[in-house]
Amino acid sequence: MSDLLYQIPGNPVPEGATAGLLDTADGHRIRFARFVATGRPLRGTVVILPGRNEAIEKYFETVGDLAARGFATATLDWRGQGASDRLLRDRERGYVGSFDDYVADLDRLFEEVILPDCRPPYYVLGHSTGALVALLAAPGLVNRVRRMVLCAPLLGFAGTAFSDRALYRLSSLLFALGLGRVYMAGGPRPREAIPFAFNKLTTDYARYARNQELYRRHPALALGGPTAAWIRAACRAIRTVRDPEFAARIRIPALFVAAGADEVVSNRAIEDYHGRLRSGALVTVDGARHELLQEADAYREQVLAAFDAFVPGSDAVFA
Repeated sequence: MSDLLYQIPGNPVPEGATAGLLDTADGHRIRFARFVATGRPLRGTVVILPGRNEAIEKYFETVGDLAARGFATATLDWRGQGASDRLLRDRERGYVGSFDDYVADLDRLFEEVILPDCRPPYYVLGHSTGALVALLAAPGLVNRVRRMVLCAPLLGFAGTAFSDRALYRLSSLLFALGLGRVYMAGGPRPREAIPFAFNKLTTDYARYARNQELYRRHPALALGGPTAAWIRAACRAIRTVRDPEFAARIRIPALFVAAGADEVVSNRAIEDYHGRLRSGALVTVDGARHELLQEADAYREQVLAAFDAFVPGSDAVFA
């Protein structure tokens, strides 16, 4: 077990864990982890790409599910969150200059960890921000990744008073005025957890409490709200992947899994986008909230069943 990974009762570090730090070309350190498969036969490696304000530890349960299916896993904390280097003096501000930096971090993970140390074939399992990064990186992953499962991908925002276009304009204005580091949504991380009844992420109390306890015991892993710069970068990434010419370059078969009761990302945007891809398919888990892999068993098992059918799966199943 690596001393770079943190556990709490009910969320132990999975078997066969290796963790370390990657040095990026622009001088940051990115935490990564990889885990061995426990089931047989061995089926390759799933690259887990977490969402905003998520840490590797939130996916220990999913790592175990995949390990039992014969998959090794590899994952990372995006720059600016988890136990990777934070980009601002105020550690709680969610900040990134460009999602291209996330793509570069993913490429570094492939070059230094996945390709030399992880068994092929390779698959991607991305959530929200991580799913958007996967799409942004997809043209460069075509000879590396066989399939992608993208849960609640961030292709548009939900639950805001502004349209995506207005969010982009406002965040760009703030950025141009030198205010890219101000909070644009939320604020500093609350010292007390949001009561379960008011959360928009999951209907599962036990998993919600587990994740809150993780951040309570290890507050350095947690993050506050996104800054104007982060919102601007997300909007620019969304605009890029939604461009028809860019979408035409995505050749990796992708399964989109939408959460039917999502109040964080736009399901309409997901439905529209999957139809643009020649190799895109869509499953909606009715009643589920945004964090599909942190959801109640009744919803989460549907996600895993869709994964099982698609990875490695037959092209005919989701034609």
